[in-house]
Amino acid sequence: MKILVIEDNQKLADSLTRGLRQEGYAADYLVNGIEGEKRVLMNQSDYDLLILDITLPGKNGIDICFTLREKEIMTPIIMLTAKDTVEDKVLGLDSGADDYLVKPFSFEELLSRVRALSRRQRVTLLPELRVGELRLVPSAQEVFLGDKKIDLTLKEFRILEFFMAHPDQVLTRQKIIDHLWDFNFNPLSRVMDVHINNLRNKLRSEYGTTLETIRGVGYRLRV
Repeated sequence: MKILVIEDNQKLADSLTRGLRQEGYAADYLVNGIEGEKRVLMNQSDYDLLILDITLPGKNGIDICFTLREKEIMTPIIMLTAKDTVEDKVLGLDSGADDYLVKPFSFEELLSRVRALSRRQRVTLLPELRVGELRLVPSAQEVFLGDKKIDLTLKEFRILEFFMAHPDQVLTRQKIIDHLWDFNFNPLSRVMDVHINNLRNKLRSEYGTTLETIRGVGYRLRV
C-alpha cells in the first residue's frame, strides 16, 4: 500500500512518513497544496490513500479534495485539520474525504484510520485473492499454499498481494517500485530484487507456483 501525505508542517509530515514506512507502507510527503494535487493527478494509480491537511500553501485541502472527486479520482482521503467544529467536519466530508482527524492526534489513531480504510477498500474488492493453489487473505495478512501457511514479512506480503492482483502478467521493475516503494526510492538499488528472491524461495513447492524473472524487464507470477 502506497500513501501520500500532503501536510505543510514539514516536521509533522516527515514524522508521519517515517512512521508509516516503519509499519511497512510506502509513503511520500509534500508540503505544498498545488504540488500535492499535481502529484496525485499525474500519478493517481500509484497511491492507495491520501493523508491531506486542510490548511496548505498554494491550494487548501478542501479544494484539492473537490478537484480530485470531480475528476473521478476516488483514492481514499483522510483529512487533517486543527479545527474541531461540526461545520468543519461536515465541510471536509462533503468535499469527498473518507475520514477526518483533528490535530493533535496520536500516530496510533492515524494508523487505525489507515487500516480501517484499507480494509474497507479490500472488502469492496475481494475478501481474498486466489491464484492456483495460492490463497491470500488481505484482512488477516495470511498466505496459504494449498493447506500450508506461508510465513512472510510485511514487505513480502505486499509484493505478493500486488503480483496476485496481476497473475501471469509481466510486471516491470519500475511498476513494482512505483506501487510499493516511496517516490525517492533508488531504482538502481537491489533491495526489491532481494525481497522478491526471498519471496520466490518461500513459494517454491510441489504446486509449481513460482515468480519468474523476465530478464531485462521484470517479474511474473506463474502457476
